[in-house]
Order: sequence, then C-alpha cells, then structure tokens
Amino acid sequence: MGDKEAGRKALYALLGDLPDKNRPVRAKLTSEERGSGYVLERLTLDLNGMEPAPALFVRPAEGTGPWPAVLYNHAHGGDYALGKGELIRGRDALQKPPYAEALTARGYCALCIDAWAFGERATRRESEIFKESLWRGRVMWGMMVYDSLRALDYLAGRPDVQPNRIATLGMSMGSTMAWWTAALDERVKVTLDICCLTEFEDLIAARGLDGHGIYYYVPRLLKEGWSCAKINELIAPRPHLGLAGNLDPLTPTAGLDTIDRHLRKVYKAAGEREAWRLVRYDCGHTETPEMRAEVLAFLSRWL
Repeated sequence: MGDKEAGRKALYALLGDLPDKNRPVRAKLTSEERGSGYVLERLTLDLNGMEPAPALFVRPAEGTGPWPAVLYNHAHGGDYALGKGELIRGRDALQKPPYAEALTARGYCALCIDAWAFGERATRRESEIFKESLWRGRVMWGMMVYDSLRALDYLAGRPDVQPNRIATLGMSMGSTMAWWTAALDERVKVTLDICCLTEFEDLIAARGLDGHGIYYYVPRLLKEGWSCAKINELIAPRPHLGLAGNLDPLTPTAGLDTIDRHLRKVYKAAGEREAWRLVRYDCGHTETPEMRAEVLAFLSRWL
C-alpha cells in the first residue's frame, strides 16, 4: 500500500455500514474508587448511538497528569463475563499483576471498554450479534473496531491525557484489536500485540480457522487483497512490538515468518529498523514473564 491514507480508507470500507465517525462521544462517570496504587473510574460511554459501552479508566494515584495513555483491549478466551474487568483483575493467560497496576505504577493511565458481547454488554451471544449484523449490512468486527476508534477519540480528548503519547495494547482478541486500531488511526503512537499476529492464508493452510471466534471474520478481506502483513504495514514506521508463541495454534509459525519478513523490509525502508520487533517464545497462547518485561520495556523506550 503506497498511499497509507488510501489504504486506511479501503480497509475501513470493508467494515460494513458504520455510524458517523464524527458523532459526539458522550461519557458519564458512574463511580470513582481507589485501586492498588491507582484511581479507578467506572464510565458509561456513548460511542455509537446504538448501545452504551461501559468502560474502566485507571490513572496513577498521585498527581493530576496529564499522563501518557494506553488504550487497553481485552481478550476473548470464551469468557464473555470478564470483558473490561481484565484490566483490573487480569486473567489466567496473563501475568500478574493486572495491567492496571503495572501501567499506573509506571506513570501511564489506561482505558478499557467492554467490546460487543462482553462484560456488561454480554446481553446477546456473539453468534447472534454476528448473524443480525449480516442481515443489516454490518460487520461485527467492524462495529468492535469502530467502538475502539471512538474510545480513542474519548481518550485523546481527556484533559489528563497527553494526546500525542497514546499506545494500544492487548492479548489475543485484544492483540488483534490493537493492530487494527493502530493501522486505521495514526494517533496511536506505539502498538503492542500479544499472541494474535495471525497471517490469514497460513491460518487457512493450518486448518486453524475455528480457533478464532466468529467475530474475527470480515467479508471480502482476502478477496480485496488484504493480509495481516499488509494491514500491519499501515502502522509503519510507528513503533510496534509483536509477541508470539511458537506453539500457539492461533498464530501459525509460517505466518509469523511471513509477517516478520515483510515488516522488516518496510521498517528498514522507512529508516526505522528498530521500531519493529517480533519476539517469539516456545510457548502457547499465553503471556510469559519475559513477554511482560518486553511490553513494559518497549513502552518505556518508545512512549
């Protein structure tokens, strides 16, 4: 994609009939409490005009900011009840402490919303949302990405956030959301994805399609010439850390090789060779202690 802006428009156009990107985002603070070294805000965000998106915002307990920020994207893992709670409670596949503690202890604030079908939005099954979306000309993943982009609008507009220092981070479904969001919006300055950098054709070849939830699939994506590598090329030359397990069936190793080769060339051509980093471990679909250390070091260096 020589023209990144044209590429973003083409990719966004595949995400179905979406609400107006310019409609105002409204936020309601429902409560505020102290967490472990941070202040926790519970919010209700009107992102799309269709259904509210409950959200969590955490900030360091000391000071008033403005702080660099992380748009945190929760995982799937079949745990529809957890949703945004992952930020403050963690999950079995992630290291301790939860990212709310790890990030605020280092001077970052963070926002996490409930994605469609998760947390307080788990009022309908994923498959039900996906099927209705098809009938109505929408794409479930498109609606999820739209909400993340609007959450970024809200985050960048907060007076206690430094809008030129925003990263996005997530594992599994949250990883996929991180690189899609960063590909579509240059306000994301640093991208960190854990265990879901999946090259599509290699996933097909490995018979791994059923490993991902139905939410993941975007009509015509391959027909229009998109690959995971090409989507992630839209992030370059901004800093991007990918972390993967060589034993993870959701990210076939052949696909990791393809993505790494492609992005190494892209970042080298842009004169930012060190801004792309893919680190692989002999593990499955889990964050290892070494991965957590890589995430925090990468944030420290680039954000």
